[in-house]
Amino acid sequence: MRASILTIGNELLIGDIINTNAAWIGTFLTEHDIEPVRSVTVGDSESEIVHHLKDCAKVSELIIITGGLGPTHDDVTKHTLLRYTGGSFTEHKPTRDFIEYNFEKRGIPVSKSNLAQAMVPDTCEVLFNKAGTAPGMWFDFEGVVLVSLPGVPSEMKYLMEKEVWPRLAQKLGANGTLFRHYMHTAGIGESTLSDIEIGDISDKLVDGVQLAFLPHSHGVGLRISATGTTAEMARARALPLIEHIRRKASEHIYSEVQGDDLPAAVGRLLEHSKKTIATAESCTGGLLGSMITDVPGSSGWYNGSIIAYQNELKTSLLGVPAEILQQHGAVSAETALIMAKAAAEKLGADVGLSTTGIAGPGGGTEEKPVGLVWFGYYDGERHFAMRAQFFKNRKMNKERTALVALDITRRVLTGITRMPYDAPVVVG
Repeated sequence: MRASILTIGNELLIGDIINTNAAWIGTFLTEHDIEPVRSVTVGDSESEIVHHLKDCAKVSELIIITGGLGPTHDDVTKHTLLRYTGGSFTEHKPTRDFIEYNFEKRGIPVSKSNLAQAMVPDTCEVLFNKAGTAPGMWFDFEGVVLVSLPGVPSEMKYLMEKEVWPRLAQKLGANGTLFRHYMHTAGIGESTLSDIEIGDISDKLVDGVQLAFLPHSHGVGLRISATGTTAEMARARALPLIEHIRRKASEHIYSEVQGDDLPAAVGRLLEHSKKTIATAESCTGGLLGSMITDVPGSSGWYNGSIIAYQNELKTSLLGVPAEILQQHGAVSAETALIMAKAAAEKLGADVGLSTTGIAGPGGGTEEKPVGLVWFGYYDGERHFAMRAQFFKNRKMNKERTALVALDITRRVLTGITRMPYDAPVVVG
């Protein structure tokens, strides 16, 4: 099934509000094996909406519309769809009752404009909205399914998941049985992962099996999907590709759980090995510790952090000798090694992890350019430093540094000797 996304609202066109709905819907449809072929944003204009509805109907069997269902005069979607599909307005009593109940519970009088939201075209099937006051609408019109949803993201998502998808799944029938499997990788770029690690998989992409690369801040995600007349058939079709990727790229895969992230994966490894970790941060300024403490239950394996941004604090808090700082600098293997060991020893952890670098955009030299980072690792048995070179964007450099530090830890804990991005190490 091919789908178009039509987002409506002047506020979207002029940039007052960022259009997150289109991105979320596109992802949702793709994950459910529905192909988005067009995404259009239009203002609150009946003629523009009708023009693009007709245009999208030429290339799609499904059109998802968001926005313009509110109680104000500029919410024109419902009236436009009434005229577009024919029919007349009728009251949807469950929606009216829900509106009255919610306003009464909050002690607020119900206005006529609020009650008007319960009026819907009699040509649609009402999608009852328990997350808000504006119901969604489902039209089967001239061979195309039109789905109209509120523009409020939480309401749109609720209706897509609870009301729209069950109907779409039924409409798709047996061919709509979809199997999806997710893999999350770190420490390797998308092109290297695809071309060198995974390699040629043309013989695996058969019978509707698909592989999608999903780069994100924590690494590169992989989505393997397949369809079949049964769930078992769909899974069996995808399995050869899944097993191939596991064989070829196992050292880069940190999770196969949808929605998982690198800090949580590292936390499970530490918990499983009954080890604790502490951090000493310079260029990340506490971001590494923040990522770790975002993981529920991290208090069971994270002891804490020493943030030593100034050289004086590296000496007084972490014991980095002044002569080391003078001879090698704060951004050096020597400093990173001492910081990592001090983090473990001073905070009573099994593992010490350190970051020191030049986040940018200024402060670099020819010898030590912006984006240069040294990482330190210490666990009593292993003591090493690793160098990485990032870019000139300060925020991105800090985030990348924190994530690479976590990936170093993951690799050591799982017995992988190859470091992220094949970076060389200096043994302490």
